[in-house]
Amino acid sequence: MHCAIDALPFCIATLVAAAAARSPVTQTACPTRHLFRSREAEASKRKKASVAWQEELKEQVADVPFEVLQQAQSSGQLPSFSHKKHLVDTKRANKNRPMEVTSKKPVGRLREVIQAPKKDIRDPRFESLCGNFEEARFKKAYSFLYDEELPSERQRLQKVVKKGNAGEEVEEAEHKLAWIDRQLREEEQRRKQAEQVTQFRAKEKDAVKQGKKHYYPKKSEKRKEELVRKYQELKATGKLEKFLEKRRRKNAAKDHRYLPYRRPESNQD
Repeated sequence: MHCAIDALPFCIATLVAAAAARSPVTQTACPTRHLFRSREAEASKRKKASVAWQEELKEQVADVPFEVLQQAQSSGQLPSFSHKKHLVDTKRANKNRPMEVTSKKPVGRLREVIQAPKKDIRDPRFESLCGNFEEARFKKAYSFLYDEELPSERQRLQKVVKKGNAGEEVEEAEHKLAWIDRQLREEEQRRKQAEQVTQFRAKEKDAVKQGKKHYYPKKSEKRKEELVRKYQELKATGKLEKFLEKRRRKNAAKDHRYLPYRRPESNQD
């Protein structure tokens, strides 16, 4: 039987009191058999009792006018049952603006703070878009480093070493000077080898035109030709004896490691 409109406050108070009496209350001193009851079971029971109470109260006030219910709810006599979630509009006016995220969820440590466009890093050595690598063409394009830049830097460092006193600046200049000399020697050696390869290919090309077969020299033959060329070059410049003496000392030091050591003689009285 539904409550009358005039007796609505008293009816609501009676229902709330009855529901509170029926709702399970957690006791401070529980018997021994209830000590091992899980918290999840207690929470589910409280939730079911609350839902049943809310449904019963809704049935009691089903025919009550909306104005009376709103007045009772505003005065605190009738509890609110709205459990609608507040949906946050995450749409952005512009895709470059940051997205609005709810503050109820914990923020991860690794997160994208600013949505910036991704940069594609390309290495021209391994990209097919940059073409194939040609060593001869590359050396020709950057030949000014060995022809102009390094020699001028070498002259400047030589002046620094001559004018400067013993110190860190002079030591650094000497290290750079040694590095430049080594780079120039290696580049000169490389150019000579490239020139020999070019001459050999030109001879082979002419031989093939004459009807001969291709000739592919072995690595051992290439090493022999390199030694003969180096010997002739050292002999022409007058540095052959110095080179041979240095090679003898190096071989002697290498052989000395394999010589047996002399046993120490025991002192006998």
